[in-house]
Amino acid sequence: MGKSLKGKELGKGISQRKSDGLYMARFTNRFGKRDVIYAKTITEINKKLRDAQYENEKQINVVNNKMTLDEWFEKWLSTFKNNCRETTKHLYSVQYNRLRGSLGWRKLKTLNLTIMQNALNELSSDASRDDCKVLLVDMLDKAVKSDLIPSHAARDLNVTVTKDQKKEKRILSYEETQWLLDSAEEGYMKSLIDIALDTGMRLGEILGLCWNDVDFEKKKIHVCRTLTFLPNKGNPIYSFHAPKTISGDRFIPMTANVKKALLRQKLRKNGISNQYAPKKGFEDLVFVTNHNMPIRDTTVRISLIAYEKNIQKEHSEFEHVSPHCFRHTFATRCIAKGMKPKVLQNILGHSTLAMTMDLYCHVEDDTIKNEMALIAEMA
Repeated sequence: MGKSLKGKELGKGISQRKSDGLYMARFTNRFGKRDVIYAKTITEINKKLRDAQYENEKQINVVNNKMTLDEWFEKWLSTFKNNCRETTKHLYSVQYNRLRGSLGWRKLKTLNLTIMQNALNELSSDASRDDCKVLLVDMLDKAVKSDLIPSHAARDLNVTVTKDQKKEKRILSYEETQWLLDSAEEGYMKSLIDIALDTGMRLGEILGLCWNDVDFEKKKIHVCRTLTFLPNKGNPIYSFHAPKTISGDRFIPMTANVKKALLRQKLRKNGISNQYAPKKGFEDLVFVTNHNMPIRDTTVRISLIAYEKNIQKEHSEFEHVSPHCFRHTFATRCIAKGMKPKVLQNILGHSTLAMTMDLYCHVEDDTIKNEMALIAEMA
């Protein structure tokens, strides 16, 4: 039982400091931490103590009310995303950096809906807003469960601000495909494009393809890894990663065109290996640079931009091509030629049929006309 400076009993846990006359109350909260409260009057200290004890009893108090979003991001990343791939962690950092300037310095307890929405409104696209919302929801969910905040409003954030129109996925016509292959006559790019267009493999899967995955006798390719790359401040890190899902580990039949491209690449690889030693751990790669190093995805993208500019000298209508365009093109052509969607799903390595149909299957104008002609004949 504490006493005032005049000797009056103040109640359990309450006392008055000699130095400045402030009233002080102490109690042990549900986290085992000793909370200390200050006030100028006995009435005020009693109210503050009752409020704090009520919050503690109802479990709406927090373990640390001073932590900033920046501090929590580092803790969240190292604690809850510790088992993620380094490339995934890098992606989280890229997404968070879009918010760091406007939100990072703020304390978690101050992140109300208005503050967070204003931060999202400053972003350049709805796609960026959507990515950042997903990140914030997960971070703040974990903050609630870690007793850092009692609740949050991130789920109510609006990501449709500029109402970006969803771009139609780029599909190469057969004529455009030939233009591209003609531009890629030298080096590994022609083989890479041939394989991409005839297998639907992702760029990382092609760059991570090893000769041990290629079965010329049974005419099939085992897709079982992805090659990833991180700049790492001038000291690049290459690594192999297994597919994220079971369906991503798959076998793809080898077409005659793919076999030809692989044999062409094997000849090139043998010539390079006679001059340059491979990078340790990546000796079996199918695709390598002229110095027997793993190929970065950015290198492929730069090459495609160069081909694009070259093609546009004669065909100004030729639009930008990304590596994923080959996957879109492959899927669309398969559907147009009558491949069963379930078979296509297995080749693409999707976990659900809906993902295959929604993301990669586009009906070309000629296919629509031909199908309508069949209906007309039936009538």
